[in-house]
Amino acid sequence: MKRTIPLFISAVTGFVLIGTAFIPKFVDWGNDAMAWFNILAAFAFILGGGNLLKMQLQKISSQQPGWGYAAVTLIAFFITLVAGLFKIGVYPNVNAAQLSWSGDFLQEGSFFWWLYEYIYNPLSATMFALLAFYISSAAFRAFRAKNSEATVLLVIAVIVLLGRTYAGEWLTGGLSDENIPGFQEVKYSDFSLPHLSQIIMDVFTTPGMRAITIGIALGVASTSLKVLLGVDRSYLGSDQEA
Repeated sequence: MKRTIPLFISAVTGFVLIGTAFIPKFVDWGNDAMAWFNILAAFAFILGGGNLLKMQLQKISSQQPGWGYAAVTLIAFFITLVAGLFKIGVYPNVNAAQLSWSGDFLQEGSFFWWLYEYIYNPLSATMFALLAFYISSAAFRAFRAKNSEATVLLVIAVIVLLGRTYAGEWLTGGLSDENIPGFQEVKYSDFSLPHLSQIIMDVFTTPGMRAITIGIALGVASTSLKVLLGVDRSYLGSDQEA
């Protein structure tokens, strides 16, 4: 029950879902498997909510450092849960006006919609805005021209940065479209910062990103195969054999 059956279920389900992409006969089986996945995901959400309550209540009861944040987390959790479950402020659907809960819980003007638009979204934007300062600090340290590689990185970063802003157009916008003497089909404007930035993004960055994406895909495929064949059993818990 703890190892063999979970491994068997994972292997069968995984191979069925893979087969849906290549064998038309397995399409209906794949839809049934995805339906079971949604059911299991619902129970996972319930278990996750219970674990959240347990962990945060333990912090509050023992008054661990930061227990005030745990209290705020629980308050926000219950307010959001109640607003979503009971659809506070949601009007019935026009096609089922007799059913008071037939409206969409994300209906514009509802309490849940208000929480999402005016609390969650601004907080998310604030967190991402703070990341800009950390990225700037890391870039400042990384772009120091200590050696030839760092110098190349610094020059390319400056070109891309200026080429993606109005500053690049302002600095090099005066370059003419005339051909450079002695070089056919090469114009002065080809050396403008926006054009150089686009070349770097298309010729160097895009192939590099594709190579990384292919590597990630191969890694995912190998890891998935290890899980399906029972080689990797980490998802069964830390007490199982790896």
